Amino acid sequence: MKALVTGGTGFIGSHLVEALLQKGAEVRCLVRKSSDLKWIKGLAIEYAWGDCCDRASLKEAVKGVDLVFHSAGVTRAVKEETFYHVNADGTGNLIQACLENAPHLRRFIYLSSQAAAGPSRNGARKKETDPCEPVSDYGRSKRMGEEIVLAHAKRLPLVILRPSAVYGPRDKDIYVFFKFLSKRINPCLSDPAQRISLCHIQDLVQAVLLAAENPALPGEIFFVSDGQDYPIDEIGNAFARAMEIDAFRLCVPKWVLLGIASFSEYFSHVSGKPSLISKGKVAELVQKNWVCDITKMKTILGFNPSILLTDGARLTVDWYRNKKWL
Repeated sequence: MKALVTGGTGFIGSHLVEALLQKGAEVRCLVRKSSDLKWIKGLAIEYAWGDCCDRASLKEAVKGVDLVFHSAGVTRAVKEETFYHVNADGTGNLIQACLENAPHLRRFIYLSSQAAAGPSRNGARKKETDPCEPVSDYGRSKRMGEEIVLAHAKRLPLVILRPSAVYGPRDKDIYVFFKFLSKRINPCLSDPAQRISLCHIQDLVQAVLLAAENPALPGEIFFVSDGQDYPIDEIGNAFARAMEIDAFRLCVPKWVLLGIASFSEYFSHVSGKPSLISKGKVAELVQKNWVCDITKMKTILGFNPSILLTDGARLTVDWYRNKKWL
């Protein structure tokens, strides 16, 4: 079994690459010349040098593969159009390459995001059948990627996964939160009553492999989380307990967040580097709830998440400390 992984040098992709190798698969990674290979360096994998935004480079990358795991994408960008160019157009390029050069493809897994569906309304968990209401350019670009994928469901065996907020070893987004906690500051950037679904990286990888192995009908969409809804306070407290510290809760009003985002975006345009917080990110942060329903994932694919917040926080902190990140 030969698998192509895009985004294999990143947080999610590198864990997936390791899991596929453990399963005995031959793994090929689509890698850009500028990619940092530190998480996959030394692994028994094949490199396909290319970029989803360069359609010509994808021809050889997809040849002879049985499975495609598309996890490449951008979550932060200097310019709004970059989200659409990479997350939507790049996905379309990969789909077209598969149609033209991978006639025996058994499964195409698109790693989307809960952001593509948008926040949950009225306190209910978001379901796959609910309307999509993304609130940021990132979310809208991922939804466009989904639509491009779904348009080819009759020609390719496609499955879309929508993970909730993913955390664990190698993650650099939630890591910022841990850095604040290390200074004994527990920042609250949203309504203290906000509820969020989370997914540890090990559970997400399990879900991806199930989607690749299960003969579910192509064109299906599945939410992925650990099945729990966490109040934002509980998340901060769980991380603080894992670090064995007491932290002061600092609530940041929306207008302050928007001010920080405006300054960050200006500096981002000057420096040419994506900002950690943007107006789009603020639009996501201030939503009442980001909770999803994984009944479909559990029923059809047999998904059984095993790492809840307390254990996941401890595993993540232990890894950060072992790598001297904390």
